[in-house]
Amino acid sequence: QVEFVESGGGLVQPGGSLRLSCAASGRDLRIYSMGWYRQAPGKQRELVAVMFGGGRTNYADAVKGRFTISRDNAKNTVYIQMNSLNPEDTAVYYCYLDSVLGYAYWGQGTQVTVSS
Repeated sequence: QVEFVESGGGLVQPGGSLRLSCAASGRDLRIYSMGWYRQAPGKQRELVAVMFGGGRTNYADAVKGRFTISRDNAKNTVYIQMNSLNPEDTAVYYCYLDSVLGYAYWGQGTQVTVSS
């Protein structure tokens, strides 16, 4: 069982920035990767960014150059700094974690709304 504490979502104007954080906790937690997905109304959930244990990252094309993922391994926490936000970034952002045993866990989601 993995529990998440997500924070940082909210309303921001186009061109603005937000930073999301997600702290994971659980017994014998061994993490392979942590990252973020998002789901906009009427659309499928899509990968935003992921960071693997060795520091390798992967970003969706739509966010490259604007979003930066980082991770504090000691705290089992993943962050995403989101800059130059536009209305198309409006979605519920979900933290997720892949364990080394191949299990996937999801946070409860946090709403990000980009609107003037």
